[in-house]
Amino acid sequence: MLKGAELDLPYLTMEEDAFAVDPFPHFDRARAQHPWLARWTLGYVVTDYKAMRDLFAQEGRMRMMYDDIVAIMDAKGTPWGDFRQRHMLSMEGATHKRVRDVLAPSFTPRQANQHRPLMQQTINELLDEWAPRRAFDFEEFASYFPITVMCRLIGASPSVIPGLRSAMEAIGLSTSMDKRWLPAMQEGVVTMERFTDDLIAQRRANPRDGEEPDLLDLLLRTTADGGLTDRELGDILIFLFVAGYDTSKNMLTLTMRLLIDRPEVYRRCAEDHAFARSVVEESFRYGSTTSNQRVLNEDIAYRDIVLEKDAIVWFPLSIATHDQRYADRADSFDPEREQKSPHIGFGLGAHICLGQYIARAQIHEGLHLIAQRLVNPRSPGPEGYRPFPGTWGLRGLPIAFDLPD
Repeated sequence: MLKGAELDLPYLTMEEDAFAVDPFPHFDRARAQHPWLARWTLGYVVTDYKAMRDLFAQEGRMRMMYDDIVAIMDAKGTPWGDFRQRHMLSMEGATHKRVRDVLAPSFTPRQANQHRPLMQQTINELLDEWAPRRAFDFEEFASYFPITVMCRLIGASPSVIPGLRSAMEAIGLSTSMDKRWLPAMQEGVVTMERFTDDLIAQRRANPRDGEEPDLLDLLLRTTADGGLTDRELGDILIFLFVAGYDTSKNMLTLTMRLLIDRPEVYRRCAEDHAFARSVVEESFRYGSTTSNQRVLNEDIAYRDIVLEKDAIVWFPLSIATHDQRYADRADSFDPEREQKSPHIGFGLGAHICLGQYIARAQIHEGLHLIAQRLVNPRSPGPEGYRPFPGTWGLRGLPIAFDLPD
């Protein structure tokens, strides 16, 4: 068997801003040179859907790389560095299972469906405020949706949102591996820690006796019973805010960008609730937001190649099913296609996204109602893009639209 280091592999310039504008041709060229493996400046990149699934089946032979990310970013001992090393995605084994088991009952498909009326109410209230303008930055508008839902789920006042948006935007750049964003990420973590600590202290001082317990009440009860430490509770709240913000806001914006060029599909989203769900799933298939990364604890042999111990391996889940081998007419956006290879936009393995059902429901309800109330949207295009490694997405999507008759 050949070692990966001995191979002449294609190189992906994922660190460059231009790469994020249209990553798909870069991956097509890489697959033409090698069917499943490439390199970039920070290790290997797995470019094939099946290889991603097969390698994640061996996740026990890998480790999360947040310690490595903090070292690469020269951020040890800083607020951001400390948060990255202790938050939920950094946890392994029994610690990770304990915390995930605490949260899992609140993030089932059934729970997500029970929150749909709240999601519908929230997006309608935002549309009441924003639609009369007839033009705005859709990415900015979309960012208020998941944060407002999360505030209501934990009993926080939506008045905190303007002060939290920039903090969550900055923390969402954490796996971009770009030191340009480090000062903003540090400030973002400090802002979010202050917010969650104050929120916990206020709820303890003023318990909601006699009311239906919300998510924060349930987490506080678990903390009081010894299931979580105070710091774990605060970190979980930050994680839930940031994870929900990034996925829902970025995917809703990417979907709107696709539908502006497909007016018939957009109009049908307004008319057909079930069809809007298919559009959401096809948007994730076409190109979603997530890349995962792991460090190998030992040599791993796959398809006659040995990936070496301590190698960093990147899994760009966002492009995995935008591939002719796994989707007919992969470059075509077709919500009615047979999904032969289900997208993996919410991750794989033990750290698969806990909030995926809430995110799916949120984007689905949001799209259905937005399409009813923002008619004939048009746009000159995105103002920019988030870095591809980490959490990809648009940075600004100006739109104009008509109001329904």
